[in-house]
Amino acid sequence: MNSTEKLLASDVDGMVSYDYLVNNIDTNSVAVGLAVENIGRVDQTGQFAASAARFLHAIDPVHFEEEIDTLLKIAIDKDREKAYLPSLLSCIWGEDYLSRVDELREADDNFRRIYKRVHPSSSI
Repeated sequence: MNSTEKLLASDVDGMVSYDYLVNNIDTNSVAVGLAVENIGRVDQTGQFAASAARFLHAIDPVHFEEEIDTLLKIAIDKDREKAYLPSLLSCIWGEDYLSRVDELREADDNFRRIYKRVHPSSSI
């Protein structure tokens, strides 16, 4: 086990993996995948999955599209209290997402699932 694997294995909630992702974003492309995988394993609330998705989206949404998709799915599955999902709507899909709900619903399953959880009374 290398030092990165040892570090990530010590993570109990996702914070170590999130820090590792942020601190190694420019130096190690493998770091992103390892951190995302570990966040999926240890993040029990979706907090770090949502934060990492927002971070990667702010850095380069096209380059990190796959990782963002994975993190959004993790956040959807783990954020049962809806503590982190609402902020993803505007951070990932823009402040104007409400004016584009129909378009986004058709184009993006993660959007549809998050929107439905955050706005359960809407007709999606």
